[in-house]
Formats: sequence, structure tokens, C-alpha cells
Amino acid sequence: MSAALSTALGGAVIAGFGIAAPFWLNAVSNFGVIGALWWWRSLPRTSATLPAERFMNAVVTGIRYAKHNNYLRATLVRSVGFFLFASAYWALLPLVARIQIAGGPELYGILLGAIGTGAVGGAFVLHRLRAALGPDRLVAVGALGTAIALVLFAVADDVATGLTASVIAGSSWIAVLATLNVSAQLALPEWVRGRGLAVYMTVFFGTLSVGSILWGKLATLIGLPIAHLTAAAGVLAAIPLTWRWRLLSGAPLDLAPSLHWPAPITEGEIEHDRGPVLVTVEYRVAPQDRNAFLNVLSKLARERKRDGAYAWGIFEDIADSGRFVETFHLPSWLEHLRQHERVTNADASCNLRSGIFKLAAFPK
Repeated sequence: MSAALSTALGGAVIAGFGIAAPFWLNAVSNFGVIGALWWWRSLPRTSATLPAERFMNAVVTGIRYAKHNNYLRATLVRSVGFFLFASAYWALLPLVARIQIAGGPELYGILLGAIGTGAVGGAFVLHRLRAALGPDRLVAVGALGTAIALVLFAVADDVATGLTASVIAGSSWIAVLATLNVSAQLALPEWVRGRGLAVYMTVFFGTLSVGSILWGKLATLIGLPIAHLTAAAGVLAAIPLTWRWRLLSGAPLDLAPSLHWPAPITEGEIEHDRGPVLVTVEYRVAPQDRNAFLNVLSKLARERKRDGAYAWGIFEDIADSGRFVETFHLPSWLEHLRQHERVTNADASCNLRSGIFKLAAFPK
């Protein structure tokens, strides 16, 4: 909602005070943000039992988590499929106002304000649309609306057509953006939410930047109308191409720490940097459940890697029918302890706890 309001406000300011005015207002407003950050103090967290992660290790952990989290990956794929093509009208709007409709900064401000107005209007009906359509269909409808807006921008040679395209573009933009934002947040547990959202925002703004370069270059080569029509075709093609990547909706996963793994039993104190650590998990499986067990465990492998493991494997004891041994490595004893805290209740529901025979860790 704030992005929609700021777009509408920016358009109104440009129309009333010129193209430079929003930049001055934005610069001044940042002093309020700086002041809030300066005086803000987070509440102490008494639940932390392990030392804080080092900066670079925390970055790597966040990227690894995003790579192995299927729900976040789905959100990222859908984001690229939409924003790469939707960035066309954002990048080319000044040229539409100046060249196609023969206006100036005031007209650009009016068109920008119309996009914001459309986004604000769309935000008021967004909840009902999400309940009726679900997140995947809502993103598809937003993509379809964006394609219609791009076609209108391609043929716009008067103010009325440009305003109509802008309102449709704004309402479609907020429908897709809000749905993807919710999906990204619901896919992340508290301990990695900031880093996961940083990955999402990097993909979001990175795709907009790449798209702006692409559509600007294409408009130079083939003209504004054809560039808009090409973007419209692309955003439509992305709907079926990305459909299998399902988004999360208002039914969040239970991502609270489960803490169901037993505490490691050691003979003495183990240094945090000691490693690598080999973890083994033994299972007893009935013969008739073998194939189902292996299918579930293949999904569990992604969870292990997401939480820091590498060199994952599963082995069957040919001398003891029904005995399976899962193995994986972690870089250090500290990372093994962190893994205990990262397992969520959603993970625990598919962790085959009833089949675990023994869990052991062997630091080098």
C-alpha cells in the first residue's frame, strides 16, 4: 500500500511542481528514517543460546537457504517471470508521455499518479480477490492485466488511452506484488527471514534493473510500440511457463522451532570450531514401506542441505534387512548445534521421527 501511495503522490508532485520536486522530498524524508534507526533499540533476545553468526557466514547461510527452500524458490521464479516484462512500462513511461502522446513532465506525472491511483484502488479489493482466486490465479490475473496495459501503452497517442493503461497497470502491479511479498514472508522462519527477504528483494530489483536496460535497448532498435507488444507477449507466455511453481497463501506453514532433535551427548566440552562433523541417522523400515520411505527421504535431503548440511547420502544395510543409515556433513560443531535450532515444526511433521533408530554426530 505504501508503494502505491508513494507512486500516486510522486505523480501528483511532478504534475504540480516539476520533475525535480520528488527527488528533493525523498532526500529530506530520509532524515526521518535515519533518525528512527538512530534511536531505535531492539528488545533483548534471551532465548539465544549460541553465539551470533559471522557476517559472511550469515550471508552464505541465507543464500543456501533460499536455494533449498522450494516455496521461496517458487516465489523467486514467479517474480522473475513477471517483473522482467512488467518493468517495460516503468522504463518506457517517460518516452510514452513525451514521444507518443507529445506531452512533458506534467503529463508524465499525471500518468505516474494514475498508476498509483490504480494500485491504491486495487489494494482495497485485493483481499476479496485473493480469497476468491487464490495466490496463483491472482498472479495470473495480474499478469493478464499487465499485458492489456502494455498493449494500450503501445497504441497510446492520446491522454485518455495513456491514463486507462496506467490505471490497469497499477491495479495489476499491486495484485502481483502483494501476493509475491506474502508468499516470500510465509516461506521463511524467523531466524532467516531477514536474509531470505533480502534475497527476494535482490531478485526483485535486479530483475527490474535488467528489464529496464533490455526494454530501453529494444525500444531504441525496434521502437516503443513493438517493445511494449513484445513485453506483453512475454508476460503472457510466463503464465504457463511458471505455473508449476506454486505460491503460499494465507495458510502459513508452522515455522516455529520444533526442538525435537535430542541434545547431543558428549563426553566433554567440544570446541565450536571443531569439524567437519559427520551426522548419522539410523532408520528401521518395514519391507513394504521401503519405496515410500526413500521417496520421503529424498525430500528430506533438501531440508538437511537448506539448514547447512552437505555430502548427504542414504545407505541400506544389506546384512540387516530394513536398516537404513542417513549421513551428512556439517562444517563445524557450532553449525551442527545451529541445525538443531533451525528444524521447524513443519519439518518435524515429515522428519520420520517414529522411524529414527539412532542419531549420532562425530566431530573430526
